[in-house]
Amino acid sequence: MAENLVAEIEKRMPGFSKSQKIIARFITEHYEKAAFMTAAKLGSTVGVSESTVVRFADEMGFEGYPEMQKALRSYGRNRLTTLQRLDIANERFGEDGLVKSVMSQDIERIRYTLENLSEETFNAAVDKIINARCVYIFGAMSSDILARFLSNYLQLSCGNVIHVQPINSSGILQQLIKLGSEDVFISISFPRYFKNTLTATAYAKKCGADIIAITDSEASPLAEYANQLLLAKSDIISYADSLAAPLSLVNALVAAVGVRNSSRLEQTLTRLEELWAENDAYKKDDENDRT
Repeated sequence: MAENLVAEIEKRMPGFSKSQKIIARFITEHYEKAAFMTAAKLGSTVGVSESTVVRFADEMGFEGYPEMQKALRSYGRNRLTTLQRLDIANERFGEDGLVKSVMSQDIERIRYTLENLSEETFNAAVDKIINARCVYIFGAMSSDILARFLSNYLQLSCGNVIHVQPINSSGILQQLIKLGSEDVFISISFPRYFKNTLTATAYAKKCGADIIAITDSEASPLAEYANQLLLAKSDIISYADSLAAPLSLVNALVAAVGVRNSSRLEQTLTRLEELWAENDAYKKDDENDRT
């Protein structure tokens, strides 16, 4: 129901009581705010009792208000503009306790991701990466941060890794010109899902590549293309996305591939250490003593 929740409320509007109509109008007009209000807060905002709000959720077929609230958040995730996100964050957090609140929520997102992660799917993704002729990795907007991180470290343990640059549509597809059935395409996207990511993933699927999708839920548009679907909880903090859980999942992939390809990784890191030493890349512990 989450995808069509507002439309369903509007459809049923004529049959609602006076109080229910007040709640319904507020939700349809301000779903981005209602999604983060308690039943008591929503009731006081529109001038009805908390119990009336709870009964409205029951009337809509939810098992309590929290379930309706969850559906509202799901409905709004891919519709909220960055300005709306900022407005929500300002109302939710203010300045007091912001650091603790944000970081505590990130901890919960990582915990939720871990508890719901399919180890079988995760291990299958690691196998595909290790055995692929070439691994293509793509993410746009904030997801490009994850794609770059994953590309950088998989390059060390695999070598056959291509970070697809998130440029225009034709430029993205041009980078996939050699993609084939022996390759893996890792697609990373979180709300709001970027269209170019979906276009590139659909093309990779058409080419016969194995698709590893890193996204937020089974309702993600990437899910229909995925051979391995890896889910990480992401949510609204402010105008910025929370990437704590997705980054932790990506880091786990890096670690798992590194362990499986330890011999190759050791050779690469040994050579890198030699190069860094030759080029004086890092500050030495005794440098401060000489100044």
